[in-house]
Amino acid sequence: MVKGKVGKTVESLGDYLKEQRVASRLSLRQLAEQAGVSNPYLSQIERGLRRPSAEVLQQIAKALRISAEQLYIRAGILSPEDGVGGSVELAVLNDAGLTERQKQSLLDVYSSFLALNAGRPADES
Repeated sequence: MVKGKVGKTVESLGDYLKEQRVASRLSLRQLAEQAGVSNPYLSQIERGLRRPSAEVLQQIAKALRISAEQLYIRAGILSPEDGVGGSVELAVLNDAGLTERQKQSLLDVYSSFLALNAGRPADES
């Protein structure tokens, strides 16, 4: 089976999460409990079978005591060029008043505007 770009991103995210969990000396079950997710779900994330939401990534980051932004970048939610602190994506992801679906919709619209404007000279804005 051939994996697309998303599959590779999720797989590398899973590998990274496993490395961080092992470095923190936590079992899969301990991390799942601390992050508030099920053990099978966390296992699927680590194996690259599931793509977690930004909210789940934030819970995992908190449990591992690592940067949520780094997980967002590894999951393909944020681009490394966006930087940390003050980006539109981070503002949307951190807005507790929005549902996960609303957050994803806003990020999709924002990305489409950036892509549209990338093909246009700056003075036409």
